Amino acid sequence: MKTLVSILFSLGMATVVMAQPTIRTDVTGDLPGKRAESNVRNAQYPRLLPDNRAVFRVKAPEAQKVQIDLGRKYDMTREADGTWTCTTDPLSEGFHYYFLIVDGVKVADPASESFYGCSMMSSGIEVPYPDGKNVFELADVPHGDIRMNRYFSKTDGRWKRMFVYTPYGYEQGNRKYPVLYLLHGGGEDERGWATQGRTDVILDNLIADGKAEPMIIVMAGGNTADIESELLKECIPFVESRYRVAEGKENRALAGLSMGGIQTLNVGIAHPELFAYLGVFSSGWWANPPRGFQSGNEAEKYYEMLKADKEGYNSGLKEFWISMGGKEDIAYNNCRIMRERLDEIGIKYTYFETPGGHTWPVWRESLAKFAPLLFKK
Repeated sequence: MKTLVSILFSLGMATVVMAQPTIRTDVTGDLPGKRAESNVRNAQYPRLLPDNRAVFRVKAPEAQKVQIDLGRKYDMTREADGTWTCTTDPLSEGFHYYFLIVDGVKVADPASESFYGCSMMSSGIEVPYPDGKNVFELADVPHGDIRMNRYFSKTDGRWKRMFVYTPYGYEQGNRKYPVLYLLHGGGEDERGWATQGRTDVILDNLIADGKAEPMIIVMAGGNTADIESELLKECIPFVESRYRVAEGKENRALAGLSMGGIQTLNVGIAHPELFAYLGVFSSGWWANPPRGFQSGNEAEKYYEMLKADKEGYNSGLKEFWISMGGKEDIAYNNCRIMRERLDEIGIKYTYFETPGGHTWPVWRESLAKFAPLLFKK
């Protein structure tokens, strides 16, 4: 324990050292590339090279082995002063979780902002998007707001929170807005879409460009014993009592990524009277559900619902949208089998595939493609 405390103290001190005025900044041109925008204030590492390789530098003089875990593990090289460095392969655009592994202990990098993901507080690195993908970057457009709302969930018997995006102009006038309920993945929580997902940035840009209708987006917590009850008895009534919401299923959409995608399927298919739009990102009912997985073994029940009223679902769903992060996406096989079953039944859907695997760049892209399809008059 003494060694671990010493290591963590050394890691923390690395951030302090990097924050000192004597550190040379990007302006001098003496440091490689540019600092990642996801770094904490004044932290100069990690840095991104022009080809999107990332350079990491961590001071941990008492450590015996240090690695960077970006899905793939990179061994770091120790310098004489106890500083460890490494350079990764080129990273794809967008947000990526990462960890330090110090003598076998996985920890967050004190030089990075922290994000809840992988069921723990994680580090993250934001890789810039190329020109032409400005929808994911802050721009000089009218900006909406994200508000945190606390509520008591009778479903789970505890206080919870949701994050609610309201578009620019919500505070003026009496206009009522349609709502997208947006669910996070497993190992994450209601913060995911608001931070890692850049929901407000994406919608601000789409709305300003006339590509999406102004809408409210509710980023609710899917970590619950009963997602159907949580949404229908807690979240929707709360939102409709606090916000100017347009009534009727035609003004209500439900979407989610990974675990949230299965929750979207389960709730949306069971309640076609409530939602006119469903979005399933990097997900699909389990072909071979793991033992004990929440709502993982009920797919046949929902297929039977679809069979019993195929025409009703096809006419009632204005958009049933499914996306996948290519064959490297861990949910790819489940999604493929689900689409084959939907084809057999005759259920209409839209399918979108983009490279990137089971990652936030894929889910941001999914939201940017799905949102413009919603609530068109």
